[in-house]
Amino acid sequence: MAVEDGQNFVTLRQVVDDFIITMDSDDYISNVNDAAIRNIALRGIREFGFDVSSRVRSLKRTVGSNNTVTLPDDYVDMVKLGVVGEDGVLHVLGQNKNINYSQKIKSPESAADFNNGPRNIFENQILDREDSKTGTTGNDSNTNDYDYYVFQNYLYQGGLGRLYGVGGGHLRGEYRINLDQNRIEIDTESGVSEVVIEYIADEARSTNPVIHVYVEEALRCFMYYKLCERKSTIPANEKMRARAEYYNERRKAKARLGNFTKDEALKTIRKNFKQAPKY
Repeated sequence: MAVEDGQNFVTLRQVVDDFIITMDSDDYISNVNDAAIRNIALRGIREFGFDVSSRVRSLKRTVGSNNTVTLPDDYVDMVKLGVVGEDGVLHVLGQNKNINYSQKIKSPESAADFNNGPRNIFENQILDREDSKTGTTGNDSNTNDYDYYVFQNYLYQGGLGRLYGVGGGHLRGEYRINLDQNRIEIDTESGVSEVVIEYIADEARSTNPVIHVYVEEALRCFMYYKLCERKSTIPANEKMRARAEYYNERRKAKARLGNFTKDEALKTIRKNFKQAPKY
């Protein structure tokens, strides 16, 4: 199998074409159409991307006027968010789930606006919403009390301790992820106009999905196993064999992609020595 542009990745088209070419006329899955094979291959790339070979992408995004950043279309999970300084180093922003970017129902100005305001989706009436970052009614009397910032639930050796502060380290700013509105909300005091997002991407949504060469054989086994699983005419022992082969290749791919360091090797040797019989 040829690799893409000399890199350690192969494209989905290459994997699917190779899978179809190697099928014989007397195989259990010889009469499967190409669309089904491609669909299952995409599911396999997504499955491996979440668990075995996560694809981390770095993307530069502009901060909007309301201090928000739209999440990428293929966003799955956040790895790092920050700004690049003059030294070329990414200075991370800390996550703060207490940043207020709440919304409220738009107030109709008249009865006519009220009748035309809600969007009618089938039989449901959904009122329009707008951002509302102002404070809630009432005063917070605890803001000037230092005990307000102390966590009282720290238990150590049977005694109740106190943890001071709300975090540690030096951060460039703060952010909060709002999955409801599909955006990242930046603290207004951060003063940044552009951020760099490092995130786990859904490779199956790419225009030309790719997968690491270490996972190529595991993907082929996944495709064969899923194609066998959906057909009732295939014997049960063949399905069990395909399943066992798939999980074996999956373990091998995960081991190849993992970093096996010297410390881990010594740890394994010591563990085997302790478990070995002594004479």
